[in-house]
Amino acid sequence: MVLLAAAICTKSGKALLSRQFVEMTRARIEGLLAAFPKLMNTGKQHTFVETESVRYVYQPLEKLYMLLITTKTSNILEDLETLRLFSRVIPEYCRAMEESEILDHSFEVIFAFDEIVALGYRENVNLAQIRTFTEMDSHEEKVFQAVRQTQEREAKQEMQRRAKELQRSRREAEKSGRRGMGFSGGFGSSSRGSDITPVVSDLPVEKPRPSAAPSKPSGTGKAMKLSSKTKDVDSFVSKLRTEGQDVISSTKSSKQSANIAKTTTPASKKEGVHLRIEEKMSLTAGREGGLQSLDIHGLIALNISDKSEQAGRIKVGIANNDDKGAQLLTHPNVDKKLFQSESYISMKNPAKPFPLNTDVGVLKWRLTSQDESLMPLSINCWPSENNKNGCDVNIEYELQQEDMELQDVIITIPLMSGSGAPIVGEIDGNSRYDHRRSVLEWTLPVIDASNKTGSLEFSVGGHPDDFFPVTVGFISRKSYCDIQVTDVLMLDSEQPVKFSTDAAVLVEKYEIV
Repeated sequence: MVLLAAAICTKSGKALLSRQFVEMTRARIEGLLAAFPKLMNTGKQHTFVETESVRYVYQPLEKLYMLLITTKTSNILEDLETLRLFSRVIPEYCRAMEESEILDHSFEVIFAFDEIVALGYRENVNLAQIRTFTEMDSHEEKVFQAVRQTQEREAKQEMQRRAKELQRSRREAEKSGRRGMGFSGGFGSSSRGSDITPVVSDLPVEKPRPSAAPSKPSGTGKAMKLSSKTKDVDSFVSKLRTEGQDVISSTKSSKQSANIAKTTTPASKKEGVHLRIEEKMSLTAGREGGLQSLDIHGLIALNISDKSEQAGRIKVGIANNDDKGAQLLTHPNVDKKLFQSESYISMKNPAKPFPLNTDVGVLKWRLTSQDESLMPLSINCWPSENNKNGCDVNIEYELQQEDMELQDVIITIPLMSGSGAPIVGEIDGNSRYDHRRSVLEWTLPVIDASNKTGSLEFSVGGHPDDFFPVTVGFISRKSYCDIQVTDVLMLDSEQPVKFSTDAAVLVEKYEIV
């Protein structure tokens, strides 16, 4: 199959967007698209029309057409299958099949087209893969952005510290200047130094060195209080806050970004035999209560860094303490009988050891459920309209799995675009308003059995439907399905082997819709 171009056009042949997959001039593609309506009127309409050189394969989309232009030698069945995929992609980005909607989202649609066809040939992808490729969601990018935001906040904090130093140095200069003037001319009681406003600069400030005044005050004069606050420092901090930067919470933000970075690094020191237990969670719940879907994918990966010949001849003991109904599956090269009878993971062929210096997935499991009691964290959001053309929102969380410890919890509540910063009332934890994304982030360092419940109240403009979907992010250092590694033994001598483990539960999607 050779696909020349894919286009969305009107019934009159006007091209709204077109993507060419081979080298074609603009005049050539415009001529082919202009000829399409004329061919439609010459006879009975079918799903394709052929000319002497090309074949048009099309599908009506209300007032528009999804059109593929291929060579006459291409397989018509493959053409029709590709056309159906193109037609399913468009509603993912356009809410209505209208010219204005297509033009507004033309770039997103073209990017999706490029995932379907490359150099004229169909790629082996489905709709879910196309959605994932175009979103390009990267955990490493999130970690990088969190670290960069922390650096910016620390820079703002450094500016505040230097502003205080500048204010202190000017106060010292004023005090020293008044003493010098008092000794020489008797004008020490009438100084205007307090009317001087300090100028904040990014350049290092050198303290003035008055020649006529002593470096240290003598006598019984009172010492300057370093903890006193001035109007200039307060105004400087307030300016930073108006720019969306919370100077006071910058230290907490740096700790949170450091904890986020831990998800990419092991929590313990690696031994010669290291086992990584990782679970990825996807959850969708309704705003009125009830669990719509819960999907857990777990994996135990084995990495042997010991270079000795016998290092790979081991067996790993597994303790399956799951009571939620997870389905376990071992690697095809693992001895299933040994695992079922003794709960040990070993190679099926004893003469063939585990590979060295590479991650090998030896056991995986999956849990799917709609049982609401299995939710790690339940979120209850109650928006209600007030008399000020806005909403009062009460949102609370409850830890349902009390044996879990959730770290770096971020509950994100969307707000109506242009509604402004919300007025936060009572809150457990901290909050941050992101005006660029129009969201309110509710952050809690840890949620465990000691603080299993918490609430947040705020007021902002909008409609009750504007505050959904609420998304949740966290990490946990304990397996959700409680599958653990008990021991590692040499296969021949049954001698114990030193090993290390690293467990993490990562959230891929956690939404209350």
